[in-house]
Amino acid sequence: MEHPKGKLIAVGGAEDKGTDLERGQISRNNLNFFELGILRRIVEEAGGPSVRIEIITTASVIPNEVGENYLNAFGKISCTNVGLMPIRNRQDALKDEFLERIRHCDAVMFTGGNQLRLSATFGGTDFLDILLHRYQEENFVVAGTSAGAMAMSNTMIYEGNATQAHLKGEVKITTGLGFIDDVIVDSHFEKRGRFGRLAQAVATNPQCIGIGLGEDTGMLILEGNKMEAIGSGLVIIIDGHEIGHSNIADIPDGNPISIENLKVHFCEKGNGYWLRERKFFMEVREGALVRKQVNVE
Repeated sequence: MEHPKGKLIAVGGAEDKGTDLERGQISRNNLNFFELGILRRIVEEAGGPSVRIEIITTASVIPNEVGENYLNAFGKISCTNVGLMPIRNRQDALKDEFLERIRHCDAVMFTGGNQLRLSATFGGTDFLDILLHRYQEENFVVAGTSAGAMAMSNTMIYEGNATQAHLKGEVKITTGLGFIDDVIVDSHFEKRGRFGRLAQAVATNPQCIGIGLGEDTGMLILEGNKMEAIGSGLVIIIDGHEIGHSNIADIPDGNPISIENLKVHFCEKGNGYWLRERKFFMEVREGALVRKQVNVE
């Protein structure tokens, strides 16, 4: 199978501190998200400030307000060829206007909110088929923040209380948008204490690599394989391929899970991970010299 020619950029959320798009709350007092470079990186990977970017606000309960925030944010980095797609349901996703726009843009960005809205709205539609085809065949960027990042993979967490995530059955999983297989993404990872949630998701799907995205932080994924951490915070990789003992198949729901040999990697900006080879790589600085140390055999 050929590697996808497009790029995925999954972002951990909190483009403005205090935001909770699922509850319809926005705080505008600290818009350091784009100032720290993640939106700049999205524009750069898409081809520069003149590219056409479509913002998809479906996941949010306050799509107009969220959309205006992004228009303003992209405008501050001289990217003004940006459109909003107020898609609220599957009927909207079938409209010719929106299908034509995604056929001709250079990048799309899914905003935060509720990832289940994304899978329920776009799953099985021509809209998603066009995006998947363009991602596979063209230098096309698919970006997503918070819920938009979590929905990118084929396996998606849609519910799970972090304080109960050590108990079997507390983490709910369904099918996401399917841009990448064998990955599970979680967002707001440190601030909302979601390590246990992602660990359980990986334990029940050990073929998957877990990607825990901190706020103001993202992962750029090239060719569906090479991942590079971007932004100011931390990305945590959870690898379950070498799990030994696991009780998760044998215990009743509500009981504590037990897992042996779950691998964990911490990635800062410039670090990364090869998905197929399951190898960490790091950026080594020696004075002004920057070289990549890549542990791929």
